[in-house]
Amino acid sequence: MKSLHNYDLVVISSSGGKDSQTALDVTVKLAIDEGYCLDNMYVVHADLGRAEWQGTKELAKAQADYYGLKFIAISRPQGDLLDHIEKKGMFPDSARRWCTSDHKRGQISKVYTQLTDEFRSAPGKESHQVQILEVLGFRGEESPARAKRVPFITNTRLSNTKRTVHTWLPIHTMLEDEVWATIKSSGAPYHEAYDLGMKRLSCVFCVFATRDQLILAGKHNPELLNEYVRVENKIGHKFQQNKPIADIKAHLLSEGVA
Repeated sequence: MKSLHNYDLVVISSSGGKDSQTALDVTVKLAIDEGYCLDNMYVVHADLGRAEWQGTKELAKAQADYYGLKFIAISRPQGDLLDHIEKKGMFPDSARRWCTSDHKRGQISKVYTQLTDEFRSAPGKESHQVQILEVLGFRGEESPARAKRVPFITNTRLSNTKRTVHTWLPIHTMLEDEVWATIKSSGAPYHEAYDLGMKRLSCVFCVFATRDQLILAGKHNPELLNEYVRVENKIGHKFQQNKPIADIKAHLLSEGVA
């Protein structure tokens, strides 16, 4: 990625978590160094409803406000992620990650359409090919799949006849210690779930989370855990393959927590 001045708009996707928060910090600092107009930058949050940690959407907005950027929250109009699981009769898994495609990518793509149309509605811009930089907080350290991601590409899924979208991963090579050093140095607010011991944010009960993380999440979100157990029992599909979330509830009950 050469310069932000190549772009009409910069859109930073934010889960409210540590990595997207750090990507936001890095991008804003670059904008200030380059003299890029912050009015052309947006923070976008895909709201997962009950499924995400309480206060996550509000935190994502607070982080955007901290850097003086416009904030857009969007959610699937048919209901939140837990509603979708209940209606679909199954939980997502590694082969069927519709939680991401339907509730994150699919919703955020609507924001790109909205911003493109707004930009092209200005006098003299009607036929302009809008240049947009998508910023994501993916790090190679997180997983083998993310390690293989190319830090700067043309996003063919989001690009069309009205716009060209490039995807940039500004913290792809950062290690977790560097992420936290950046956050602490910035002074921007971060989610209290990390202080509780959570490694990742977004969904409280992620189908990819470890048992220890699910137990910790359940300890601090007992009412939501009850909802997941109810849905699991209703649809007859296990939260994780051979690992029902009811086991997490049972474990907490055995410890006198839930």
